[in-house]
Amino acid sequence: MKAMDAIWIDAMMRFKAQGYVPKRAIKLALTCGEEGGSPFNGAQWLAQNRPDLIAAEFALNEGGGGRSDGHGKVLTANMHVGEKTSQSFRIETTNPGGHSSVPIKDNAIYELADALGKVRDFEFPLQMNPTTRAFFAKAGAARGDDLGRAMMALAKDPTDKAAEAIVNTDRSFHSMLRTTCVATLLDGGHAENALPQRAGANVNCRMFPGTTAEETRAVLVAAIDDPHVTVTAKVGRGPHAVPPPLDPKVIGPAEKLVAKYYPGVPVIPMMSTGATDGIFLESIGIPSYGPPGTFTDPDNNGTHGLNERLAVRALYTGRELLTELVKAYAEQE
Repeated sequence: MKAMDAIWIDAMMRFKAQGYVPKRAIKLALTCGEEGGSPFNGAQWLAQNRPDLIAAEFALNEGGGGRSDGHGKVLTANMHVGEKTSQSFRIETTNPGGHSSVPIKDNAIYELADALGKVRDFEFPLQMNPTTRAFFAKAGAARGDDLGRAMMALAKDPTDKAAEAIVNTDRSFHSMLRTTCVATLLDGGHAENALPQRAGANVNCRMFPGTTAEETRAVLVAAIDDPHVTVTAKVGRGPHAVPPPLDPKVIGPAEKLVAKYYPGVPVIPMMSTGATDGIFLESIGIPSYGPPGTFTDPDNNGTHGLNERLAVRALYTGRELLTELVKAYAEQE
């Protein structure tokens, strides 16, 4: 995001210096708190308290970019169109307890472990929407290998189990095809010499667009199938993600500029399996898109790590492409 923040600020400075007067209003909102939680989220605050300041037909957000081969050759450009909804659940077991010198099988920790094993082994059904269908068709065509052919086959026929089995071997693609849930935190017991009276775990789910927390909770309850285990939805990160449309007025200008700056590189719509502040804009009717422009290497350039970085070429090429892209949108009738 830091590179894109700098590009947006630089673009506004250039527009000012050039005396550029767009046909449509261009607004820049720089906010904090996406990683810090809802009490400090600037995008959420603006959406809830000052929607007039950010009112727009659509927004350009993080999440797009592209991928290279790790040696400077750009392979794909991505347009981020929609995302999953992050939702955590508390899975908990309780027991009367007792002294550890007289153990019994009815143990809160054992019951929790059995429940988590069922969550681990459960597979949510495959789902697709227009964005993911377009992604697997175009990204598959760009690969030219067995995985790519399976991706294209699955985009054509989501009931193709043989193709799904091949696509599922890629962790990212597997996640893009369904809701996923994974245990992330554990707690339990109260003393080394006592039977546990309580054990719990946080299970973080990334729900496919259109899926509610209650629907996902019901699926988890059925998968665990144990009346001694409670599954409770925790306070969510924000509103449910609303997938934006594959609008030609948004996609078309991006495709033209990618062809100019990265000749021969396809623009592929992509649904993020992560989470962005776009959900807060979409909750007040502002579709949010992550445009192409920059690119990262197969290792994701250390995203969220201490060595997070971006190639110089990616930054400066992205600067020109994204500045032109904003102008192209601003000149639309």
